[in-house]
Amino acid sequence: MSTIDPTIFRSYDIRGVVDKDLTEDAVEQIGHAYGTMARRRGFRTLTVGRDCREHSGRLFAALARSLTGSGVDVLDLGTVATPMQYFSIPHFGADGGVMITGSHNPPEYNGMKLTLGGDSLHGEDIQELRRIAQEGSFERGTGVLKVVDVIKPYEEALVGQAQMGTRKLKVVVDAGNGASGPFAPPIFRRLGVDVVPLFCDMDARFPNHHPDPTVEENLVDLRKAVLAEKADLGIAFDGDGDRIGVLDENGVVMWGDKLMIILSRALLLEEPGATIVAEVKCSQTLYDDIAAKGGKGVMWKL
Repeated sequence: MSTIDPTIFRSYDIRGVVDKDLTEDAVEQIGHAYGTMARRRGFRTLTVGRDCREHSGRLFAALARSLTGSGVDVLDLGTVATPMQYFSIPHFGADGGVMITGSHNPPEYNGMKLTLGGDSLHGEDIQELRRIAQEGSFERGTGVLKVVDVIKPYEEALVGQAQMGTRKLKVVVDAGNGASGPFAPPIFRRLGVDVVPLFCDMDARFPNHHPDPTVEENLVDLRKAVLAEKADLGIAFDGDGDRIGVLDENGVVMWGDKLMIILSRALLLEEPGATIVAEVKCSQTLYDDIAAKGGKGVMWKL
């Protein structure tokens, strides 16, 4: 029986303090369990990416070793932002994948976000994974580990889909020393944006501010830069690049429900009557605006 701390298995991911809650042994057992789950559901190929935290590399080694030992083929994406890992699954025709990341948590944390068969593992699936890991009855085999490049295809896909207006924008990009630092500025520049980079060098210590842009105190430096540069916008990323904080030209925070209003209006122009799903923290203003524009707003747990 495994001695994995059951509290690291959360509703939507696996997360814990490295070498305390989340050890390399625990990751290896979870990898065997995940590979076993994949094999039993008829899946064989997984993509695996990791953020820039100092322990992400050795956790990847433990995970890749156990996945291939379960008979699963692993496509190694290297250090990437979480959206790149998600993109890699359909791009490479994989069956699912894992992003090793501590997300917006302090440097001592790490974790895993998992998908399989087109869905993210959450709720009961996460608990099933825990039970397989604890029971220790794993599928065995000899999978292949292959290094692949997702960075260029991801950039080309974004640039090919985006349609910019005629006005040239000046944007301050604060990567918070996280995984999106090497990737976000070049993409914005290819879209014709004048980029002012801020903390775009990857540094696992996150020395400038905590990598959670949804907390206003972490946007102080971004606000200063937006005002000093007379920028049109400021965008801050979290540690693995899957959440943002946005400031307008006056340094005022544009909270998530305001951003959803802008995005939902654009979507409803293309898809009249579309259903827009928002989380419980969004204000009634969002739902009223969606209805006024002919859409259907649905509040859901996220």
